[in-house]
Amino acid sequence: MSLTSHSAVVRRLIVSPGPARQEQAPLVASAAAVSAVLRAFGRSPEDLPARTVVLIGSSAVDPGLGAEHEGFTVRTAATAGLALRRAHHELHEGTADLVLVAGFGEPDAHTITVYAVKRAAEAVAEGDAVLGVLDVAAPHGQQDAPPLRPVWQNPRGTDPDRHRLILWSGRTADDEVRVRAELLPMLGGVHREVYPALPTAVPCGTPPGPIRGAAVAVSTLAARAVHQARAVDVSRSRPVVLLFPGQGSQHAGMAAGLYRREPVFTAAVDAALSHMGEEGSRVRDDWLDPQNAAIGIDDVRRAQPLLFAIDYALGRMILSWGVRPTAFLGHSAGELVAATFAGVVSLRDAVTMVQARVREAVKIPAGGMLAVAASEERLRPYLTDGVGIAAVNANQQVMLAGSRGPLNDVADRLRADGLTVVTVPATSPFHSPAMAPASDAIEIDYRDIPLREPKLPLYSGYTGTLMSPEAARSPRFWADQITDTVHFRDALDELLAADDVLLIEAGPRQTLTAFARRHRSVRLGAGAVSPLLPARPGTQEADRQSVLNAAARLWTEGHDLDLNAVARLWTWSDEDAPAASDTKVSRIPAESLVA
Repeated sequence: MSLTSHSAVVRRLIVSPGPARQEQAPLVASAAAVSAVLRAFGRSPEDLPARTVVLIGSSAVDPGLGAEHEGFTVRTAATAGLALRRAHHELHEGTADLVLVAGFGEPDAHTITVYAVKRAAEAVAEGDAVLGVLDVAAPHGQQDAPPLRPVWQNPRGTDPDRHRLILWSGRTADDEVRVRAELLPMLGGVHREVYPALPTAVPCGTPPGPIRGAAVAVSTLAARAVHQARAVDVSRSRPVVLLFPGQGSQHAGMAAGLYRREPVFTAAVDAALSHMGEEGSRVRDDWLDPQNAAIGIDDVRRAQPLLFAIDYALGRMILSWGVRPTAFLGHSAGELVAATFAGVVSLRDAVTMVQARVREAVKIPAGGMLAVAASEERLRPYLTDGVGIAAVNANQQVMLAGSRGPLNDVADRLRADGLTVVTVPATSPFHSPAMAPASDAIEIDYRDIPLREPKLPLYSGYTGTLMSPEAARSPRFWADQITDTVHFRDALDELLAADDVLLIEAGPRQTLTAFARRHRSVRLGAGAVSPLLPARPGTQEADRQSVLNAAARLWTEGHDLDLNAVARLWTWSDEDAPAASDTKVSRIPAESLVA
């Protein structure tokens, strides 16, 4: 079922703001009680989203309680039921990213039942334990709490001809040989219909050992793939860093093989596109049916919104496997995705920033980008007033950008001088002086967006180093990104100098993977890089196979995966799931209100 129009309860517990009194007078909603609500889940207010709203459901409100408390908006309603319905409205009107609903006097006169409510698609994408979605349309009194309906969690799509992941391990090299020897006859003799249901990792029920193997195969080739796989000692695993590519990496149908076949990816794409309003539906339609697309994929109106949604969804899928990245690095528009994961900006606000870039970019005369096999110094004599250095991606790999006429002239001169020049799929002159008017316009929009300092290390391609708190909170910094040069090489240098890491490219085409493979750290084997998606457009099954190969790489790097989450890549499909209206409505019993 589509989750974009639903609100989910992700946490629910009972708070007692003070010692119980003997008399049964109603608990008054006071400032102290709201403070207890804000801290109910063991998090400081600084850890809550910037757009957190507290909704009080109480018949007794302290007249001194203001409309704001500890920096958060506070609203009141007569009952918890009315507050929950208003929470749904606030979330889908875009005035809140998280609503804490406090039912005063529930379940008894001296306690508060607190519900944490989020948009359902985002809750699933972010890995929350969804207790249920609010059925605000159910035929119940408006004063009553809406019933909770379970999310359709795991429609089965166990096609035996789809690729799946097989993992195994041993405590020692000899133990791994023994485990593999026991696994091979099972794979050789299993009926193909049973293949998808086999355990993901062998042996089952024991912690994985340090000698590991992995294979990705369809049923008929499984035994051969396991036999040929190389065992790896993972005694020291490298931490993971996520890379997010920007415009130029897109292609028609990118990552479509994961949509509606992997639940977290699907929910995350839907969540991102839902914040784009009606345009989000048009973007999705053109993505899933590229042969009949109204706007081509290289047009900024499609490339940037869809790349943001795909990059974001791939990152969420990786996190759902239990992987915890230690840092993020985005290229160009991918830096905004990285900032979302690092806690600088909410998903809704990041989408707003993307839309502002697109809206202003289409006002700029058409232009484009060139990838040139040369150094930055070698190319400086070719620059003109209308053409600038857009990105320095690696040694001898530089991008130029500018308005169409001047850029074509520069391309002709470069080719005449024997340089290798490749046209990058882009219709706007991003990262060139031509974008200055757009930069000035979007800065005004960005001033209204809550920006925070990164909670996790975030490397910036614009500074070539760790993003500072001042830069992260600066609307001007983010607005300048569409005119300034991307120093991806410098940022990657600093990242790989800090630690030996496994880079995972969460995006299409493997563009950043190619840059990283040329880095000295990766060439020497200290660092490593693995893409999530294929290097070129292919089949939908190729998308899933590529993602499974990345999961195999994580396993053989020593990262323990959530095996149930990974298994959804070959056991889950919502293509034949019941419509939302067909799903049974259930009430939550009073005794289950304590989480």
